[in-house]
Amino acid sequence: MRPTLALVLAVLVLVPTAAARTSSDPGVSSDSVLLGGSVPLSGLASGYKSVALGAEAYFKYVNDRGGVNGRKIDYKYLDDAFNPAQTVQVTRQLVEQDRVFAIFNTLGTEANLAVREYLKERGVPQLFVASGANTWGRDYKQYPTAIGYLPSYLAEGKLYGRYVTSHWPTARIGILFQNDDYTKDLISGLKLGLGKKASTVRAQQGYDVSSSGVSSQVAALKGAKVDTLMIFATPTFAIQAYVAMSKLGWKPAHVVINQVSAASSTMQIAAANAPQQVQNSISTIVFKDPGDPAQRNDPGVKLYRQILAKYQPSANPKDVYNVYGMAVAYTMADALKKAGKNLSRKSLMNAVLHLKETSNPFLLKGVVLSTSPTDHFPLKQAQLQVWRGGAWHRVGKLQSARG
Repeated sequence: MRPTLALVLAVLVLVPTAAARTSSDPGVSSDSVLLGGSVPLSGLASGYKSVALGAEAYFKYVNDRGGVNGRKIDYKYLDDAFNPAQTVQVTRQLVEQDRVFAIFNTLGTEANLAVREYLKERGVPQLFVASGANTWGRDYKQYPTAIGYLPSYLAEGKLYGRYVTSHWPTARIGILFQNDDYTKDLISGLKLGLGKKASTVRAQQGYDVSSSGVSSQVAALKGAKVDTLMIFATPTFAIQAYVAMSKLGWKPAHVVINQVSAASSTMQIAAANAPQQVQNSISTIVFKDPGDPAQRNDPGVKLYRQILAKYQPSANPKDVYNVYGMAVAYTMADALKKAGKNLSRKSLMNAVLHLKETSNPFLLKGVVLSTSPTDHFPLKQAQLQVWRGGAWHRVGKLQSARG
């Protein structure tokens, strides 16, 4: 009887241990961690695919140097064509079939909102989403494992509003905007920044993401006799807006274009078709710009070019979205490192909410990335820039861009 009893006791001791092993979080092994996300690899917003390509290149660079805490970072991103319904489908695949450790760098406000409840229910961290919607920082109590990356669109809009009141006090403002949650914070922030001059917004024209163009909206704004145009759009529609202005023979006195559509590569396409309309456009910047002559010899820009040339040799080196991808991948790798060798979703979230980066090589000098359990706005600074002579030129100093 004693050997049998000993055997039973041994089994009872081993069962909890085996259960502990099988209950470990998905997507983690002793030598790898699997991240997943979605981006528009096709469709009208496919220009944003560089956000994933840049991140992938940086992870490969990290992996070739031993990974993070002995683990290689595997990054699987799927095409959602900038369609939230497809985002839901591919995110379910990543979570339920591929069993990713976390969702990382999914692009777009609407796309991320479409999967937020699902990821919360499944206990999957939704990290550094490529959206500046204020909800990612504001609603942390309701969604404690979701966090954005870009500076708040609300704060960006405020910067533009304050700039208008101080530099163009008699402006008559028209807004071209994407008619969904993506631009709501930009418009609200603009009006907050304008303060008592919010009534200078004389006309607003929205477009749907399925639209074939924005010519009619631009014509309507011209007809409203505005002299200051806010372009709150994604890159394809922003280019179309400039081209439509050119075809109408309309050059507003002032043009502002939101940051996520202001990459040098986007502006150069617009300038080739509407040079007068693009000249002197205003935007904001947080990430280093490889197209900026003043940053040509910056160590971070040099590192960016080195990584891109080796791991994404066919990519456009002047595409700032590649830089963005590397910046957010740097932060993700930083969080994984701080999460420690005994990696779990809990340890990762603890690390994500205790970050302080003062030397992310892909952020503008002076930009500090920081988080806390009550601060889910990682980036809270930005600088204004003006497009002149085929390139962006920064103006003034870094400003607060907190949501």
